[in-house]
Amino acid sequence: MKYAYTILYVENVENTIAFYENAFGFQKKFMTPEADYGELISGGTTIAFASHGLGKSNFKKGYKVSSLNEKPFGIELVFTTESIETDFKRAIDVGAIEYEPILEKPWGQKVGYLRDINGFLIEVCTPIKE
Repeated sequence: MKYAYTILYVENVENTIAFYENAFGFQKKFMTPEADYGELISGGTTIAFASHGLGKSNFKKGYKVSSLNEKPFGIELVFTTESIETDFKRAIDVGAIEYEPILEKPWGQKVGYLRDINGFLIEVCTPIKE
């Protein structure tokens, strides 16, 4: 077994891909011709986005839609960086919303939390020093 994908269901896949490219420097890996599914080049695990229309066809029982008007889900995407202050600000400048400011943890790691344009939580942090 291998963890391969995280797929987030969103209103607009193209806009979401563009946000992650501009906010975090990821590059688009794949997009369907219908623009209802897209992937980012993001390392060992692929971050992907699918439209709510595709979600409705996949999940007959439905699902809870992420919204900036509601509290975020208790799950997050985590991106590590050595340039946390610069990268955190760049994400905000292109549409992310600060959820919790950058703080230094007792073990020396810096961590801040954002919400993306769909309301999903993103942790931006420095790598944990061993």
